Amino acid sequence: MAERSIGGREVLLVAAVAVAVVLGAAFLTSVLPTDAQRLIFHTPLLIVVLVVGTAGLLWRIATRRPPDG
Repeated sequence: MAERSIGGREVLLVAAVAVAVVLGAAFLTSVLPTDAQRLIFHTPLLIVVLVVGTAGLLWRIATRRPPDG
């Protein structure tokens, strides 16, 4: 069975996607009306989104089955 290794190209691709997502979120937030910006920045909404997203990702990783081999 051949081992699969992660190369530099894959790491750079994931990093570029992460940067693009952050820049996209910053742009979308900047074009929102002032009241919506206030809701996002002055309430725990971002914390809730981060906690739920992290929990979902960890759940997916924890419940993934190993490949048959």
